[in-house]
Order: sequence, then C-alpha cells, then structure tokens
Amino acid sequence: MIRRAPVVLILAALLSASGARAENFGRNPAELKPVLQRLVDAYPGTIAGFDAGALILKNGERLPLSDGDEGKSFEQMLDRPDIGDMFAFAYPAGAEAAPPPENFDPGRIRVEALFRALYGDCQKGEVAGKLRRIAWVPGHGGGKVSVTTAQGADKALEAVSRDLDKLPASFRKYLVPSAGTYNCRAIAKTSRMSMHAYGAAIDLNTKYTAYWQWQKPDAAGHIKWSNRIPKEIVDIFERHGFIWGGRWYHYDTMHFEYRPEMLAR
Repeated sequence: MIRRAPVVLILAALLSASGARAENFGRNPAELKPVLQRLVDAYPGTIAGFDAGALILKNGERLPLSDGDEGKSFEQMLDRPDIGDMFAFAYPAGAEAAPPPENFDPGRIRVEALFRALYGDCQKGEVAGKLRRIAWVPGHGGGKVSVTTAQGADKALEAVSRDLDKLPASFRKYLVPSAGTYNCRAIAKTSRMSMHAYGAAIDLNTKYTAYWQWQKPDAAGHIKWSNRIPKEIVDIFERHGFIWGGRWYHYDTMHFEYRPEMLAR
C-alpha cells in the first residue's frame, strides 16, 4: 500500500540521485496550497479557486482534494485519483533523460472530471468542435496536426513548432511524420481516457521512440527504460508547457501532453 507521508520520504531519497523530486505534502490543505495555485494559474478560465476541501471550478463543481484514502496502491492512484494524487510526483523539467525510479510517473495521474471540465468529453462530441489545424514544423515538412483551442493548447503547440523548426535538419527524423494528436480513445489496456482524447497531446515519429508496453519485463517484473529523443526536443516542449512521457517509469517517449500546472515553479 502507498501511504502519503512515507512515500514522499522514500521517493525523495530515491529521486535525489537523478535530480527528480517528490512533492513534500501531506493531507494538510496548507501544504497543498502551492500546487493548487498552480492549477488556478494554469487554467484561470475554468478553475475559480480552492478551499480547505476542494478545487472549485467556475461552473460550481467541487473536486475533492482528498478522497480520504491514504493507503492507495500505485494502480489505485491511477484508476481513482483525487486532486492531491495528481501531484504525488514532481515533474523534473530540464533534467537529463535517465531511467526513473519504479512507478515514478509525474503527470500520468489525472482526475478525469477535471480534464473533462478543461477540454470537454470527446465521447459526447464536446472536443471535436474545439479543434484547430495548425502547421507542424513546416520548415521540416511536417504538414498539419489538429489540437484543441481550449486552455491555449493550440498556441502553445504552435510555439513549440516554431522553436523546433529552428533545429538542424538532423532532428527532422524525430518530428516527421507525427504519430498523431487528437484521438477519442482510452489509454491502451485501461479505461482511463488518453490526453489525446482531449486534443491536448502529440506523439512524435514512432520509428525513433519507445513505449513501455512494447517491452517485455524482466524476471522480477521490472521494465527496462529506453529513449532516443534528444534533449533539445524535450527542452523546447517543456519550455512551452508540455510534459514528456519519457520521464515516466512507464515510459512513452513519443508522447508530449499540455500540462502547464506540472511545470510551474
């Protein structure tokens, strides 16, 4: 079982060598305040604020900071998270790419009610109407991709594209062709919706990427981390509010999703 206070201390020790870190908070609302403020600052059009018990959306919906279960396993945190769980692992922006500790997946824990409020429910047709076609690294011949206009994700990806276009031609193979943006689907082998279902993620060329479900675990069940995406590409995405799946133990090195709340300082 994962208990909040011990896991923070354990992760802090495990992550110190890699430059990553765990958020040091418990169930005390005062300790949650900095990360909750990140959400308010990242999505001011949707999130009104927070109080001692909930994140408060502008439509009046209240999302509990805690569901009262402090003994969740890692899988339970993924499948039924509360708002506090989303920040159980701090995203190590700017760090060198390296194998993460087991189950260190910063940003992979998402409260779906929050993301439906931010972007809409694709299964109800609420996302497709917000999509915009933008040029993807036009200097490298990337064509166009569809991304949501909600929360400014389209403008952020355009900024990424402009900066990526400044990279030498040798980087083109990682960027073109894109493996896709909007796709109304669940994450493979789960019932959890993908960030692609909100139109707020992009996958790079699968020929040069790696995904944990493509690998066979070792005899102890551990996953061997693998990556070929250059740091220059990751740095550009992170600078504009996108997190990278290559920073996860359950890695997905083709995957970048718009999550400015994970990158705020």
